[in-house]
Amino acid sequence: MSVTSEEINYLIFRYLQESGFVHTGFAFQNESHIHKSEFRNANVQPGALVSVLQKGLLYMDLELHVNEDGSERECTGPVVLIGPHRCDKQAKKPKREEVISRGSKRDRKEGKRSQRQQQQQIQDREKRARIDQEDDRDEDQMMDTDQVEDISVVGTPAEVIENTEVKVIPASDAITLKGHTADVFVCSWNPASPTLLASGSGDATARIWQIPTNGEEALPEPIVLKHLPALTDINRDVTTMDWNSSGTLLATGFYDGQARIWTQRGQLRHLMSQHRGPIFALKWNKKGNYILTGSLDHTTIVWDTTTGEAKQQHEFHKGAVLDVDWLDNTTFATSSSDGKVYVCKVGNAEPLKVFEGHKDEVNAIRWDPLGELLASCSDDKTAKVWSLSQDECLFDLTSHTDAVYDMTWAPREPSSKDPRMLATASFDTSVRLWDANTGACLRVLSRHIEAVYTVAFNPTGTHLATGSPDHTINIWRVQDGALVKTYQGEGGIFEVDWNSTGDKLAACVANGT
Repeated sequence: MSVTSEEINYLIFRYLQESGFVHTGFAFQNESHIHKSEFRNANVQPGALVSVLQKGLLYMDLELHVNEDGSERECTGPVVLIGPHRCDKQAKKPKREEVISRGSKRDRKEGKRSQRQQQQQIQDREKRARIDQEDDRDEDQMMDTDQVEDISVVGTPAEVIENTEVKVIPASDAITLKGHTADVFVCSWNPASPTLLASGSGDATARIWQIPTNGEEALPEPIVLKHLPALTDINRDVTTMDWNSSGTLLATGFYDGQARIWTQRGQLRHLMSQHRGPIFALKWNKKGNYILTGSLDHTTIVWDTTTGEAKQQHEFHKGAVLDVDWLDNTTFATSSSDGKVYVCKVGNAEPLKVFEGHKDEVNAIRWDPLGELLASCSDDKTAKVWSLSQDECLFDLTSHTDAVYDMTWAPREPSSKDPRMLATASFDTSVRLWDANTGACLRVLSRHIEAVYTVAFNPTGTHLATGSPDHTINIWRVQDGALVKTYQGEGGIFEVDWNSTGDKLAACVANGT
């Protein structure tokens, strides 16, 4: 094995070019005489220098933590390029509920669904036992309790629209993106390019796809963003992703606790390491100068996207941070398994507001399009609507009969006279539409036969897409709650996302597509 200074200089030069340091790269090229080197036209993969450094860190990790007998020394302290490594030997064993929450949205959903199924089995056994004990009733007066339960779930006839003319989307109308080797459970359309889609998987990669504008065009090979997990990591999930508002950069969160910023061409711009647990949530602010991340380690970090360095780390929560959302370029909200919601401001040491009221972990938070209200949903079977002007929630939305996992606001212009609408998705197999001005339930959408994992309005707010582990994607008309289209996939649906023009809907499927 040999490494020459010319090779190192060339990799540094390429790194400077890829990172946008044009003048610095020009000066370095002249001083190091790269233009005279035999490597000046070498075919080097984008991000080669960072990739080599990452592999070096993996080797250092093994060197520091593998004993002579081959056993591994437990340590949660990060291995860094600069500065000595200090093993964190006092890392607390995560609580049982945090182990269930570990890794990714997929793990949390599947873990919670399994718990709900076990609880339902116990309830079913108890119900059958009660029925057996009532054998003294006259047979013709008995009522099937299973039928009664089915009827009570769907709500009143005014709330539920039965539509027999549902269009089934054939498989030939769908473009299947093949390449991932594990479940795909996060995706994000580029906000500036409606044919550019990013996807994240349990195979330690994210991919950027250029989607054909019509069915006759061939699907180009995707750009593969390799995350190079530690050799000892069993979980290799890309847990979350988000484009900046201009669509020029993609941020990804990984199970190893590191966030990464990539260009559209797949070049790694920044590797951001400070969390000590998997990243569950990640969001750009609108200006694009900050990224906010939330982790299993109970903290949130605001990152400077110009330097890739942490600007501020908050440690308010007592449980895993499950979601984050920006109100504006400096104010944001965070939610946690501790049941609390914090509103914070960049640069402030203390939170602006603490919302308490949920009795279980808060799965998601969303600011409304006008930035006036904050919605939260929880395992306590409720969603709540909050205002910064008061401590108590404005409305407590309590109609769901199981955990509320996802929600989204309908797009709305400031001048609109339409109701401020919120959609919630629950493990009770239903989706509900709410008027956030009054707290009233407007619609109950009940055609899924398993938990609803994901919900998304199209850009105009006229239609709503939902996805479930029952393998189906349903598209509903918001005006009357009618189910207008349905698609049967080949695996459970983890996430759905509309592109910016509303003519394409992406879905993450549990079969690696």
